[in-house]
Amino acid sequence: MKTFKSILGITLIAMLSFTSCQDEIDNKIGQDPNTNDANSVATKNYKRTAMYDGSFDDFLDGNPCSSILLPVTATVNGTQVSIISQLDYQQVINILGQFNTDDDQVVLQFPFTVRLSNYTEVLVTSQGNYDAIIQACEEANAQGEDAISCLDIDFPITILTYNLNLEQTGSLVIQSEEQLYTYMDNLGNDELFSIDYPITIMFSNGTSATIDGDSDLQSSINECLAEEDEMDEAEENADALAEILVDGVFKVQSFVNAGVDTANEYAEFTIDFANDWTVKAHNVVNALVDDVEGTYEVASETEVFLSLDFSGTTSFNALNQNWKVTSFSSTSVSLQSTTNAAVTLVLAQI
Repeated sequence: MKTFKSILGITLIAMLSFTSCQDEIDNKIGQDPNTNDANSVATKNYKRTAMYDGSFDDFLDGNPCSSILLPVTATVNGTQVSIISQLDYQQVINILGQFNTDDDQVVLQFPFTVRLSNYTEVLVTSQGNYDAIIQACEEANAQGEDAISCLDIDFPITILTYNLNLEQTGSLVIQSEEQLYTYMDNLGNDELFSIDYPITIMFSNGTSATIDGDSDLQSSINECLAEEDEMDEAEENADALAEILVDGVFKVQSFVNAGVDTANEYAEFTIDFANDWTVKAHNVVNALVDDVEGTYEVASETEVFLSLDFSGTTSFNALNQNWKVTSFSSTSVSLQSTTNAAVTLVLAQI
């Protein structure tokens, strides 16, 4: 009996020891109860998050899956620009921004080198070459295999490695996106891993979050991709609004401040938006009254904004605000002050 109790005691100690080790591994893994292999959702998420983000020069190449390695020469709306460093990007942006409803055209001079989303560098010698790269990017985007650029991982992070028996074989400290991408891209079929949580991520809107497991990461990706879609939609709406403003002539239909509508103060004026970001209020009743000139800007985040800046000292100074566009159509634009929700403005097309 004594021998049996001793054996039972040893067995219980071994079981408790195994359970303790297994609990430690499970805790390391976070919310995912299993380690990940080459085909796991988490593997795909980390690979896409770690891809090289080439979207920062999309105004130049229109291709988020790659960026152009400088120097390069481009003809921008008919003007040749030599882009030696990123400081020269502003020249391109200024040319593209001169007019808001024109068809911008950037013609790149071959050959030039691009860095792809997998961090490789490719010499592009012809438009056919480049078209193939752009098509591959479009296919990756359609299949959900493009870079996730709306969040960044705060490095370093630690990867715990396992064999197929779920025995931990080691750990690896990852210091950069390129290192993380290389690990995920080269993960073998007989290799398993988990992330040593928690880790910190930063969203493109400047906020951060603590991630405690694979499912947490998935939720954060879903959240930031949804916000990215909203931003894309807002950008499209901003472009549409800019065209409506330039194509039409408007009047102040209502201007409400603290419940009082003072639209009658602007009844004699029309407002004309030009495609060079200037705006002019013209008195159609009294030709002796000077035009009121100013500038405007259409911008977007997850919503669309219209900023007005009339010069001089006139009643139009009251319209000099950053307005949130609450709705718009080809005949009317409704605005709300971003600093005082009780102040609203409606412009109606004549």
